[in-house]
Amino acid sequence: MFCLIERQVRQALGPDQTMRGLYPDNRAVRPTGRMIFYHLASLTLRPGTTTDPPTILISRGVQAHLLELLGIDETRPRWLET
Repeated sequence: MFCLIERQVRQALGPDQTMRGLYPDNRAVRPTGRMIFYHLASLTLRPGTTTDPPTILISRGVQAHLLELLGIDETRPRWLET
């Protein structure tokens, strides 16, 4: 799973395959599966109601960027689609 997610993010980043925001000093690095999971681990899912769908709550910009690179819309998590 680590390798597949790492591969997806690196391919989405393009030829340079580096991104900023994974380390506190904001240097550009190649994301690893471990770094990706570390940053996504604090995501929270807000449960939905009959009128409001569930939503992923994002606390940091790097999380939004990683979800975008993985092709996940935080307002429509794929695992909830039927």
